[in-house]
Amino acid sequence: MSFPVDLTAALSGASVAQLHSWRRTHLLQPELQDNPVRYSFRDVAALRTFVYLRSKLPLQRIRKAMDQLRKWDLTEHPAAYKLVTEGDSVFLVEEERAIDLVRRPGQEVIYSLADVFASFENMQGRTVADFRRPRPHLEVKENRLGGWPTIQGTRVPYDAVAKLVAGGVAPSEVHRFYPTVEISGAADAADFHQEVVQIGGRAA
Repeated sequence: MSFPVDLTAALSGASVAQLHSWRRTHLLQPELQDNPVRYSFRDVAALRTFVYLRSKLPLQRIRKAMDQLRKWDLTEHPAAYKLVTEGDSVFLVEEERAIDLVRRPGQEVIYSLADVFASFENMQGRTVADFRRPRPHLEVKENRLGGWPTIQGTRVPYDAVAKLVAGGVAPSEVHRFYPTVEISGAADAADFHQEVVQIGGRAA
């Protein structure tokens, strides 16, 4: 599954301009070589980590952390690494420990990754939706449709339902097309779709 720029921006918290800048400066090159640009699920997860870190730290420290990973010959996709911050440095999380990458490279501390996936405010002041639950009745699971947001407890893509609602089908009637989708799931799909469209529109 590949993610267009607007959905990538909505799920990661990055602005469309940041995505362009980070591609140009090689902070993160999309795994997919598509035109127009599309991102993989791993790209989106890595970008969300960068946005979370950027809400706490200068971009130079994030670049320094990525450079440190390369120095240690850790050259996996950035999504393979759990990166967090306490507000001063960037840490690589491995099981129960975290290793400082910027201030004191190699020093260990204890840290949690939960903050990166929870809702937070990005540098532009936009509240970034919870990564695993962009809305209460939507879910993002990597092993379900490649991480594409779906209606909770189903394999129904959020945008398929949102397009029905946008086409005039009331949320209470969506179950006629998708019997497993409840009114709350249809309403959340339409609401999240509006956010994705607004983010994409800001870049137009």
